[in-house]
Amino acid sequence: MKRLFWLGVGVTAGVIATRKVNATARKATPAGIGENIGAGLRELAEAVGAFGADVRAGMSEREEELARGVTERTGVELPGRRARGAGERAS
Repeated sequence: MKRLFWLGVGVTAGVIATRKVNATARKATPAGIGENIGAGLRELAEAVGAFGADVRAGMSEREEELARGVTERTGVELPGRRARGAGERAS
């Protein structure tokens, strides 16, 4: 019974080791490297897109603040904009 147990442990360890070696070898092939580069570029594109959206939102918010400041100080409403009340938020 003891030998059967150790045989099972050895087979299991062999299968796990074989799968890890095959996965590592797959990553080293040109196709695997291409997949890794493609995934990295997708992540980079998503990060750049999120950054751009944050910048646009900040620009829009600052533009509204500046327009309100001009309207409050001069009483002149900028063309294409309407003055927002204190309770309203830009969407």
